[in-house]
Amino acid sequence: MSHPPLERHRPVEHADPDHVAAVTAAARAARPVAGGPVVVAVDGRSGSGKTLLGTAVARELGCPVVHVDAVYPGWDGLSAGVALVTEHVLEPLARGERASYPRWDWMRSRPGRTVAVPPGTHLVLEGCGSLVPPAVAHAAVRVWVEAPEDLRRQRALGRDGDTYAPHWDRWAAQEDAVYAASRPWLTAHLVLRTAPA
Repeated sequence: MSHPPLERHRPVEHADPDHVAAVTAAARAARPVAGGPVVVAVDGRSGSGKTLLGTAVARELGCPVVHVDAVYPGWDGLSAGVALVTEHVLEPLARGERASYPRWDWMRSRPGRTVAVPPGTHLVLEGCGSLVPPAVAHAAVRVWVEAPEDLRRQRALGRDGDTYAPHWDRWAAQEDAVYAASRPWLTAHLVLRTAPA
């Protein structure tokens, strides 16, 4: 998970070009699930590489990307963040309405400013929980990203440092709970495994 105030700590790493090409091709061939843009949902456990992939795909498609970790209301907010992004972004877009979401202020541990989502033919939704209910119902392209736990932990702590370290187990327990209920890798269109940079 990458928190907006801490992005300066992110190491230099790039998404696998073959992965970007595969997701981009799937997105261009897809149709919206229920009106609005084609939603490309990129999910996976913390440190799997989904942010790099989602950002690169959005760049290729020339579309907005919504990072769910900007929405989670704190360290215990995985499920709540999925509900919020569905209510504030996915459902309005499916109705052809403008969408915006309340960005979580991680430094002050409270809701921050509201962020508007630009309109477009595609939208990349990236973050833990993007492929679980209720968000998954809007996903036209479902991507699951995985990596070994030791690599994921190294990436996450290398990116967010001491801020994330005390919360790793706490966050992983939430991932276990939401993923056990839906097992999103089984319904993903693409399952991608990332390797060290």
